Amino acid sequence: MRHCLPFMVCAALAGCGAGSDRAEVERAIQDVNVIDESNLSDIMLTVGDPDEAVAYFRRSTEAEPGRIDLQRGLAESLVRAKQPERAVPVWTLVTQMPGATNEDRLSLADALIRTGSWDAAEAQLALVPPTIESFRRYRLEAMVADSNGDWARADSFYQTAVDLTTKPAGVMNNWGYSKLSRGDYAAAERLFSDALKHDRTLFTAMNNLTLARGAQRKYELPVVPMTQTQKAQLLHTLGLAAIKQGDVATGQGLLREAIDTHPQHFDVAARALAALEVNVVN
Repeated sequence: MRHCLPFMVCAALAGCGAGSDRAEVERAIQDVNVIDESNLSDIMLTVGDPDEAVAYFRRSTEAEPGRIDLQRGLAESLVRAKQPERAVPVWTLVTQMPGATNEDRLSLADALIRTGSWDAAEAQLALVPPTIESFRRYRLEAMVADSNGDWARADSFYQTAVDLTTKPAGVMNNWGYSKLSRGDYAAAERLFSDALKHDRTLFTAMNNLTLARGAQRKYELPVVPMTQTQKAQLLHTLGLAAIKQGDVATGQGLLREAIDTHPQHFDVAARALAALEVNVVN
């Protein structure tokens, strides 16, 4: 439909005849094209293929390097395409451009966390005014506090983040994993269970819940909706957890059940069981 836009603009302008102001018409066409471009950018950032989005914004920023919206689009697309190390310099550029916002700095901190650059992420968060009290800010602060082993601050930030969103499943899963890494398995189990109450499709939380239960020698799968393949994967996780606890016979049984449950050949579980049986024999 792009080829129709100049005609639509002329039809909308009263002076599109011989005596019209050509510059005015050109400005109107340019304005419509910018709106059309913005719509395409939104599509690329939401439903477009991440790699295609990167290519689109790469071309766009090369043509108009001074447009902060296109630089943002490139940085966001790189993160979506799982290339945070390439997103970091783009977000850094965005934060230095006229029109940059605190949200841009949070995006830079997020990209730095994804690359494991915890000190640099903490430095960026320190530059965000304390008056910015958003879910995203507190989620990132919690993750940084976690990396520093500052559990009291981490718990406080996680709780604040949970209170600031209507979709807390992801941050509850992160918080639960923090508890799991500290050895607080009961608290971790509660948080993973709570995450699944908000999003029953979050398989990462299912797997982590299984780990937390296995660490407490609870060798039954959590009662949540799951596919046959997911059930096999969770049985594999539970089997490995049992073996880690020294309950080798239980672990063997769970690995066999995982292999039998999987609708296809479950190579990872089969190799784990074979290696375990060799070690038992020896």
